[in-house]
Amino acid sequence: MRPAAKREAVRHLQEQHGFSQRRACRTTNCHRRTAAHISRRSDDAPLRTRLKELAHENLRWGYKLLWGALRGQEFMVNHKKVYRLYKEEKLELRRKGKKRFKSELRGQTEKPTAPCQLWTMDFVSDALCDGRIFRTLNLVDAFTRQCLAIETDTSLSGERVGRVLDGVVAQRGKPQVIQIDNGPEFRSKALDMWACRNGVKLHFIEPGKLPPKGHPQNGLIESFNGRFRDECLNQEWFSSLKEARQLIEAWRVGYNTKRPHSSLGYLPPDTWAKRHTDSLVLFGIPQG
Repeated sequence: MRPAAKREAVRHLQEQHGFSQRRACRTTNCHRRTAAHISRRSDDAPLRTRLKELAHENLRWGYKLLWGALRGQEFMVNHKKVYRLYKEEKLELRRKGKKRFKSELRGQTEKPTAPCQLWTMDFVSDALCDGRIFRTLNLVDAFTRQCLAIETDTSLSGERVGRVLDGVVAQRGKPQVIQIDNGPEFRSKALDMWACRNGVKLHFIEPGKLPPKGHPQNGLIESFNGRFRDECLNQEWFSSLKEARQLIEAWRVGYNTKRPHSSLGYLPPDTWAKRHTDSLVLFGIPQG
């Protein structure tokens, strides 16, 4: 029995059954100093309240993501304390069994060292409440981890992929390489012509072959897709394609601006990217 539980048992025997402290301690096998101990620990009411609010707003966040979000809101607290409060408030996630699949990915591109060196994109499918299937085209910058676009529609052709890329390029500039799988939209002449016209290299992962040590070659976008499905698609009930587009875009903005990312020191991607750019400017290092 934990000391706090023993103190509670001693207090119960004294208040409800009239036991003396000595007799209550002997009955519960609790040392009298333990029973007399007065905790100086604060109740952390504001922190507990904000932790529970964040947990209810983001149903699939674990304690480390919650800790990162709290730190971003200027709560001076370490992850161990957040974990203790997380357990005390019974906010643990229910773990789902993982399915293992053979990966159809290959080879490794060079690790990016700046934004717009390597983009990666993939498709994800889901359904509206009436059973109609829709797809999303997810585009992520491999260096900053920013989600550059999520295009949502019932059909996404190679020409549509090119138009989405044109819109992102107009805002952020051209990437050097885009890493993709071997889907028909990515193998289309339309996307090939877009890449030639813009001087962008398309890097296709190799199907049917595991890379060295079993690491998936397109793992970054697969990881993003998993978060997107877990935190957005599985949490929402889309009544129409218009509503799906609105909710998915709101999630994308929140992912970039609010959601802590473990590989970025638990900072949101937009915040981390801005700090990276500011540090380059401070030291006079050319960007790109």
